[in-house]
Amino acid sequence: MYQLLLHKTIIAAVLAGNEILDVYDTDFDVEFKEDKSPVTLADKKASEKIIQELEPFGIPVLSEEGDEIDYHTRKHWNKLWIVDPLDGTKEFVKRNGEFTVNIALTEQHLPTLGVIYSPVFKDIYFAAKGIGAFKINRHQFIPLIDSIETVSLEELLSLAEKLPIITSRETYVVVASRSHMSSETFAYIENLKLTHKQVEIVSTGSSIKMCWVAEGIADEYPRFGPTMEWDTAAGQAILQEANAALVDYKTGKAMVYNREKLLNNWFIAKRY
Repeated sequence: MYQLLLHKTIIAAVLAGNEILDVYDTDFDVEFKEDKSPVTLADKKASEKIIQELEPFGIPVLSEEGDEIDYHTRKHWNKLWIVDPLDGTKEFVKRNGEFTVNIALTEQHLPTLGVIYSPVFKDIYFAAKGIGAFKINRHQFIPLIDSIETVSLEELLSLAEKLPIITSRETYVVVASRSHMSSETFAYIENLKLTHKQVEIVSTGSSIKMCWVAEGIADEYPRFGPTMEWDTAAGQAILQEANAALVDYKTGKAMVYNREKLLNNWFIAKRY
């Protein structure tokens, strides 16, 4: 069952990415939500495309751009999609390409499948329980994008590299947010310099930070600032299948999902 779900989720992410790029190449307008976060037509079109593609499975969807669903309804969902159709809207508005499509499947409050796709850079990361975590680099993936709906999962897996890819390095690498570096995160990173001989800090936008930890490019990604469930669910699924984890800083355990309050606690994504 996970194979079918994973295949369709990869297709949905790529088609949503195409919708985003259609807007990215125009003189788009930017609106702002009540929390002052930006939203564009690309967010909305990508959300619509993902929901359309996943609808045949009959699994409810919790999307950043969807209608706010009351917890009294959601609490009965043992299985749901958690979707951020455009993660990194600030980066989208800056036109630096550092944004992604995030789609996760969660069951009994834990992610079991995740896809993260970069529409501009064309890297795609995906994972499912019992199948593993993988990356297809842009050079191999670009020829498949226009015909993604006809590409089999077997073909995709044959081109993919199993995560982690990089398993050793001389420096301890910490990845940090491009637009959301808090003072608490900065202090935590400074403290790491006391326990590791060489600490290198790299920055990027969106959920690619979690992918870099899963891939082995980075050792950890601390986030001591606000995020929502749809920001982390797909990344956590990929981390879990790549000998890494996303740990709730408050509980010391794996982040759980479909909570009453969708705002995440601080977290650390880290290799074992």
